[in-house]
Amino acid sequence: MTEPPQPPNQPPPPSGYGHLPGPPQPGYGYPQQGENPYAQQPPTQPMPHPVQQPAPQQGYFPPPPGTPTAGMPQAGGAPQPPKKKTAVFVAAAVAGVLVLGTGGYFAFLSGDDDPKQPVAQGSTPADAKPSATVDNGDGSGNGGGQTEDLNAGRKQGEDKTLWLKTAKIDGPGLGVDSAGQWIVGDTVVKSVWKNLTAYGVTDGKEKWTLAFPAPVCSVTKQTTAEGKTVVMFKDGEGDSASCNQMKQVDLKTGKEGWTKEVPKEGLFDIMTSPSLGITGDTVAVSRSGTASAFKVSTGDKLFGSATAEGCKPDAYVADKGKMIAIATCYDDDLSSEVSDADPVTGKKTWTFKLPAKYKVGAVYSLDPLVLDIGNQDKKERAIVVLGPDGKQRATVSGEGSFATECTNGLFRSVEVCSTTAVDAGTLYMPTVAESGKANEIVAFDLATGKAKWRTPAGDGRTIVPVGAANGQLIAYRKATSDQGGEVLSIPAAGGTPTALLRNPSGTSAPIESSFFTPIVDYADGRLYVSQSRLLAKGTAEKLLMVFGK
Repeated sequence: MTEPPQPPNQPPPPSGYGHLPGPPQPGYGYPQQGENPYAQQPPTQPMPHPVQQPAPQQGYFPPPPGTPTAGMPQAGGAPQPPKKKTAVFVAAAVAGVLVLGTGGYFAFLSGDDDPKQPVAQGSTPADAKPSATVDNGDGSGNGGGQTEDLNAGRKQGEDKTLWLKTAKIDGPGLGVDSAGQWIVGDTVVKSVWKNLTAYGVTDGKEKWTLAFPAPVCSVTKQTTAEGKTVVMFKDGEGDSASCNQMKQVDLKTGKEGWTKEVPKEGLFDIMTSPSLGITGDTVAVSRSGTASAFKVSTGDKLFGSATAEGCKPDAYVADKGKMIAIATCYDDDLSSEVSDADPVTGKKTWTFKLPAKYKVGAVYSLDPLVLDIGNQDKKERAIVVLGPDGKQRATVSGEGSFATECTNGLFRSVEVCSTTAVDAGTLYMPTVAESGKANEIVAFDLATGKAKWRTPAGDGRTIVPVGAANGQLIAYRKATSDQGGEVLSIPAAGGTPTALLRNPSGTSAPIESSFFTPIVDYADGRLYVSQSRLLAKGTAEKLLMVFGK
C-alpha cells in the first residue's frame, strides 16, 4: 500500500507506525476501560457532551491582544480515591489560529489515578537472574523463587529484559505509594511504602535498603549534583498523621542525613500532600496554599511564604537552576501571579499577573517558562510561554486531545510535569486517542505557539515523552500484550524516529504492557518501568522492570 504524502514539517512515519489520525471532531472519545484489565490507557469517565462554544470575543486571553486561548470546564478540587479520571473539553478559540466551528480544540484530562489499578495475577515472573531473597513486605527482593525466562520468545532484532522485581506487601486498604524512582550511576533506587531500596542496574541485585519509621509520602525525581535528595514521610502511622517530616538521603550510598519537621507558616498551614522540588542546594516544600524553602545540605530554612511581600506564594516550583513562585493576591478577585524567585533568598525581579480568576494548573518547564492556566468560572484554559523577563511570549495552540495531568500521589500538584517534555524552544505533548486507536506526540514551537510536527504511535499503540535534551526527544512506545515496548529518539526539527531499544515480545510483553500509570526513565541505554502505586493485598505485585542490550 502506498504511503500518502506527508504535510510540511511532518516526519514520515516509519514502518509499523501507521498514519496520522485526522483532526478530532466534537465528541472525539477518550479511551474507555476495556475488558482487558491490562489495557494501555487508564480507565476514564465517558466523554461529556461538548460545551457551548463561546463567542469569539470571549475566547481572547489578554495580554497581549489577539493571543489565543481555549475554553473548557475544569475539574473542581483535588481528586479523591476511588474516583477515576474525568474528561473535560477545551473549545477552540480564536481568530487567526483556531477558528470556531472548524473542529479544532484542546481537550485535557484532569483528575487522578484510580488507586485500584490492575496488578499481575497468578504466577508473577521473577528476575532473569533470580536472587535467593524472598520479599517479606518491605518492597525489596523478587517476591518469590520463580525462575521463568523473561526473554523466552524474544524475536530477532529485539533487545533484552534484564531483570524484574516484585513486591509482596500487606498494607492499608487503599494501597501504598511507590512513586520514587532515581537512577544514580550504576544504581536504581525505588521507594515503596516505608522504604527506599537500591538495585544494581545490570543485574537487579539489592545494594541497600533504608527504612523509614512511617510511610514515605512525598518525593521528587530531582537530586543535587552529588546525588542527594530530600524525601518526606509521615509523623505517625494513623489516618490523622501529617506528611511533615523531611529526611535527606544520599542515593549513592543509602546513608541518611538530617531529619527535620517542616515548621508551620501559620495557623492554617496544613501538611496535605506536599510537593517537593530541588534546584542547587535548595529544596522547596509546597502544600495547601503555603510554601517554604530549605537548604538540602543542612535542612536549615531559607524563606517561606509567610514572610513574602505582597501576594502570598502558594507554591515554589524548582528545577534545573530555576525557581518560580505561584502566588495568590488577597484582593476582591483572589487573583494570581507568577514571579521568579531567587533559590536562596526568595526575592523576585519580575511578576506576571494572570487575568482575573485565572489559576496555574500545571508547570511544563521553568526554562523556558511554560504554564498551563485556566479560569474555572469562564471555562477557559490556555498554555502560555513567558520570556526570561516574565513577559508573555506566545500561547500554545493546536488540534488534539492532550493528556496534561500532573499528579503527586493521589493529589494534583504544581511540580514540573513529567507527562510532557521541553527542550530549548520545543514543547512535546502526548495526545489521548480512543481505545484501541493510536495516539501521537505533538511538537510545539514555543516561539510561535504553533505545532511543528506530529509523530503517531501507530497500530493502536501509545507513545509518550520520556525526556528531551540536545535537540532530541526521547519517547516510549508502550508495549502491548504481544509486542514489547520501544525507546525512540526523534529530532526536535522532526524526522523519522530512531529505535534506541526494542523490548522483547514473548514472555516479557504481557508483563510490560500491564504496568498501570508507570514511572518511566531511560538512562545509559536502559529503560526502567515501575509501578507508582501498589495494592498491597499480601500477594506478589510487579514493581520494577528493566530492559537493555
